[in-house]
This record gives sequence, C-alpha cells and structure tokens, in this order.
Amino acid sequence: MDYDLPGWLNLALRWLHVIAGVAWIGASFYFVWLDNNLRAPHPPKDGVKGELWAVHGGGFYHSQKYMVAPAHMPDHLHWFKWEAYTTWLSGFALLIVLYYWQAPVYLIDAAKHSFSQPAAIATGLAFIFGGLAVYETLCRSPLGRNGKLFGVVWFGALTAAAWALSKLFSDRGAFIHVGAIIGTAMVANVFLVIIPNQRRIVADMLAGREVDPRLGAMGKQRSVHNTYMTLPVIFIMISNHYPLVTGHPLSWLLLAMISAGGVSIRQFFLLKSLGQIRHDFLFYGAMLVFAATVVASTKPKDAVQVRGEVPFSTAQAIVQKHCVMCHSASPTHDGFSAPPLGATFDTPEHIKTYSPKIYERAVVSTSMPLGNETGMTEEERARLGAWIKQGAKIP
Repeated sequence: MDYDLPGWLNLALRWLHVIAGVAWIGASFYFVWLDNNLRAPHPPKDGVKGELWAVHGGGFYHSQKYMVAPAHMPDHLHWFKWEAYTTWLSGFALLIVLYYWQAPVYLIDAAKHSFSQPAAIATGLAFIFGGLAVYETLCRSPLGRNGKLFGVVWFGALTAAAWALSKLFSDRGAFIHVGAIIGTAMVANVFLVIIPNQRRIVADMLAGREVDPRLGAMGKQRSVHNTYMTLPVIFIMISNHYPLVTGHPLSWLLLAMISAGGVSIRQFFLLKSLGQIRHDFLFYGAMLVFAATVVASTKPKDAVQVRGEVPFSTAQAIVQKHCVMCHSASPTHDGFSAPPLGATFDTPEHIKTYSPKIYERAVVSTSMPLGNETGMTEEERARLGAWIKQGAKIP
C-alpha cells in the first residue's frame, strides 16, 4: 500500500492550523473586548488608564491597562505572538502542500489560464506578498490615519484581487489566495509593528527613557485592523465546503458581499461591548449575507434542454468518464491515493447515494471535475442533472 505523504501532511498541518488559529483569534477577540470594557479606576491610580474586574471559572480577575507603561517592569511578561506566527506558518505550509505541490489538481484551471506549475506558484506568491506591500503602503500613508476611508480602500483592493484571482486560478485556489493575502497582512501586523513596538517600549522603560505613546497607538491600530479581517478569513477557510459560492460565475462578488457582512456583524459586537446597541450593523450584515445566498442560488436557465427520461446507463457513463478517476476505492488520478471525502462512485448504489452531492457539484455549481480537466460538456451536465431530478433511478 502506497504511503500517502501529501494526505498525512495535509491532515497534520490543517489540524495545527486550526488549533493555532483558534488560539490567535481567541486572544485577539478577548483583548479587543477587554480594551472596550475598561473603566476608569476609582479612586484614580497613578498611570492606570482603565481596569476591569471579571469572574470566570469560579475565580475573580483584575485587569489593568496603563496609559503608556507601568512604572516598574514585572519579572514575568507574557508576549502574545506565537499564536499568530504558528497560524501563519502552518497555513503557508498547508498552502505549499495542497495547492503548490499539487498545483495541477487544486490550483491550475486550464479553462481559465494554462499555467505551468512554476508559473502558477510564482503568480500566487506575487499576489500574496504584493497584497502585503499594498496593505503596508496604505497603512503608512496619510490614508492610514483615516480608519473608515482606509477600510474602504483596502476592501476595494481585496475585492479587485479576488476578481483577478478568480480569472486565473481554480475556484478554490482563487479563494484560498485571497485568504492568504489577508492572513499575511494580519501576521505582518504582529511581526512588523505590534511586537517590535512593544519591544521598544520595554527597552525604553528598562533604560529609564520616556516611552513614546505613538508606539502603543500604532500597535492598537493594527490590532483593530486584524479584528475586522478575522471573519472574512475564517469564511475563506471553510469556503471549499460551499461550491455554490466558490463555483459561481460571480464568486469574487459573493466573497466581497459575505466578507462585508462579516465586517458589519463584527462591528455590531464591537459596539455592543461598548454599550452601544446599533442593530443597523447587524441588519446590514445579515442582509449582505442573505443577498449573497440569493445570488449564489440563482442560476440562468439551462442552455441545454433534455427531453424524455435519461436512463441510468447514460448517467453512469458520464460519471465513469469524468468522476471515477478520483471518486473510486482505488483512484487513478495523480495526487489522490484515496477518494475525496470518502465518496466512491464505483457501483450504481454509490452513485445513487451521492447523487445529491453530484448534482450540487457537477450540475449546479459546475465546480467538479476540478478545473474541468476532463472537459465535461454542458450537455453532459444537463443529462446527468436530468437523471438525478427524475429520481436517480438505478436498475
């Protein structure tokens, strides 16, 4: 039995990526919430900007935030950085193993652009680090001082990248690269700004120098950016489960709408933590996500009309030609040592069992076969869909 090295690496890295991501997002959300819930101490305490009393797990906690830095540095100081670094490193390694190592399967769509594997990888990396360069340029420009305008421009840049990537790469490959752009900008905020500024603050304190308050303000700015980018990148992480979105002709627009909805919903909860109940943000977010689902579920009338009953033999021949190379107990497609998601179409019973998923992937969203590398025609999709809608009858 062949050892499935890419499969096991995929599993290990994905699991590590999820664990680290949960830790990073949890810490990020907590500190944003904490910052919004600090109250001025009574009586006032020297140098303390705000404090919070909380109870959790049967214990009481007392958090304090200093205006710049405490008068004396504690012996033990926890730095929140490895959660972010581990999330990005594991995610980038997963990108290499799944989308770059197996680019002909998961990244390249010859119907969109006939990349060689090195050219596809180079293009993907150019988008990721080019996106980071754009983000850093915007942050360090005068625009960075206007949070709302910055958000609009950065959102527009990401939407433009999503559109371009959807024209170059496979559906899943395009989405994951938008996520990689966002994730790289987020970890760069930690690596290039937040941690270096914190180190300068600590060094100035230990040397007895006056601490520049702008260092903390810059770190908070980038932390706020990260909290708004979190929900869009989480959706992208799970987007491969929703081919109605990723495989839609307007997938880039649907991604923008869902992301904007996520940002709006995040704004609602941020304001709520400040005691400001603004249901309009929750309403706008819900409406954007709802509108995206309506667009994704609406498809043009089939160009190919199928008349009469489609026999199972016709459907089976289409499945054998376009699907079984991957969805078989013994796949013959390079890059697959086991059927994706365990779905096999080797027998009539298997085909009938998975017919709803086949309809979703091959007929409605047309996201399968991957990159349509087998050249499945509209007529074949229509006949396969007709057989399923007629009851998926087997002998």
